[in-house]
Amino acid sequence: MRNNIKLLILGVTTTLGLVTVSCKDTFLEVPVTGQLAGAQLSSKAGIEGSLIAAYSILNGRGERLASFNNWVWGGIRGGDANKGTDPGDFSTINPIQRFETIPSGDQVGQTWQRKYEGISRANTTLNLLKNAPADMSADDRKRVGAEARFLRGLYYFDLKRIYGDGAPYIDETVDYGTGIEKVANGVNLWPKIEADAKFAYENLPETQAAAGRVNKWAAAAQLAKVYLYQKKYTEAKGLFDLIIASGKTSNGKKYGLVPKYADLFKASNDNNEESIFAIQAAANTGNVNNANPEFDLNYPYNTGPNGPGNCCGFNQPSFEYANSFRTDANGLPLLDGSYNSATNALKTDMGILSKADFTPDAGNVDPRLDHTIGRRGIPYLDWQDHPGADWIRNQPNGGPYSPKKFTYYKSDVGSLQDNSSWTPGYTALNVPIIRYADVLLMAAECEIEVGSLTKALEYTNLVRARAANPAGFVTKAGAPAAKYTISLYPASVFASKASATAAVRFERRLELGDEGHRFFDLVRWGIAATTINAYLQYEGAKERLPTTLGGATFTAGQDEILPVPQAQIDIQGKDILKQNAGY
Repeated sequence: MRNNIKLLILGVTTTLGLVTVSCKDTFLEVPVTGQLAGAQLSSKAGIEGSLIAAYSILNGRGERLASFNNWVWGGIRGGDANKGTDPGDFSTINPIQRFETIPSGDQVGQTWQRKYEGISRANTTLNLLKNAPADMSADDRKRVGAEARFLRGLYYFDLKRIYGDGAPYIDETVDYGTGIEKVANGVNLWPKIEADAKFAYENLPETQAAAGRVNKWAAAAQLAKVYLYQKKYTEAKGLFDLIIASGKTSNGKKYGLVPKYADLFKASNDNNEESIFAIQAAANTGNVNNANPEFDLNYPYNTGPNGPGNCCGFNQPSFEYANSFRTDANGLPLLDGSYNSATNALKTDMGILSKADFTPDAGNVDPRLDHTIGRRGIPYLDWQDHPGADWIRNQPNGGPYSPKKFTYYKSDVGSLQDNSSWTPGYTALNVPIIRYADVLLMAAECEIEVGSLTKALEYTNLVRARAANPAGFVTKAGAPAAKYTISLYPASVFASKASATAAVRFERRLELGDEGHRFFDLVRWGIAATTINAYLQYEGAKERLPTTLGGATFTAGQDEILPVPQAQIDIQGKDILKQNAGY
């Protein structure tokens, strides 16, 4: 890998290759244009560039499903959304959302490849550090090594969640010709992932020269998350306590919640006090892969100049997810699941394929609904009221809703949005991997597990209090655009472990929906099969999406992880790479 690695730095692809030459007539050897020599990469600038290349894979680098946003692997599979658009467009997602994934599926292999590309780049950086030049200070060597190990651990964290231990572990000590092709899978990845996160936490500085670089506290949050996934609640709680008390961003801001929920998803407010670690994005750099290319299809369809993106209607929020924002008369969520009942389900214009009259829903809803889901009659950011079917490519296939969180504003056009490619849907909006509300809710989980229900209530209500800030409500004609009714949880909801757990888990969905967490949460909680099969049955009913999801089933013991890509097994040999169970 070190001797044949592609480095994508600021959108420019170069190839590092060692060329064998004879001992004479060397003047005939002309370097290939765009090729970097080993000496160049061994310089201080070269090592820093190699590290930047490792960061650059976080957004999938043109492979939409490989981004750490995980809008398909974490969102669509978790029931936040369905593929949407037309059935035949990007049809490889169709079997994924129905849990009919096969080992030879394109997206299975492409996501695997991109994660290992990020690992390869991190390993390359670690190897280059072994011969760091004298002008690279000890502090810089320490920092770069810690950043590289953080990134490597992060890529493996996603591999573990997506493919389980079907993903083999490759570190900087092996390469082609030194055993890389003989590395088997089936080894527990958690100790390796934990070690990289711990090393980063212990060796990174509290602040960085660039806001987008990982710092000590972001590494602490990732390490605590790794502990949580392993159910090491005491260890995770100890770190979350430190993070909540003393954590700060790489640009020196004390961690906190952004006062208005909508401001989390504005490019003009990137790298705020809630941003613990995010995929950095930039518009108008000359290459749209420096923006957030994973969302270029996920905009309302056929909007024309009066709406964003103009293509292509993917990632349409589900009926079940929209219904989950229903609140009762006291402003509390319906934790018993009754939000899907005929009485409580949100009123939609499903089946209305024209500009026919529509009576909007008038019931109580959590205000985060209209920051997350585009629905008819509600202002869609600063563009216009969502017109319903006019912005929906195929309602029978995807439903009546549009995604909203990672959409650019009309006021962003030309500055924080990029018009240089086939679609204007590339923006400078950062994509959060970990944000402070996520930390508070993970900390609340740990508090419940160690018996501190009062502290769990405190953390959860901090998140709800921000959602309840009326200054952050979507408005229309100077008034709230819907009947936003939300209140803090009373102590009675957190009087037992079971009730508190249900509340925190539901709050994660309301707060973090369409940010790629849901499926992985369901799996680690051990409730994926029950929850997802109920979702598939509801969503696939004849009045909703019978053709899209009707008859789909989640198989416990199989569908929690993806298969190992068949192409990898064919190359390595089935004696080296074993297929995951059930595939």
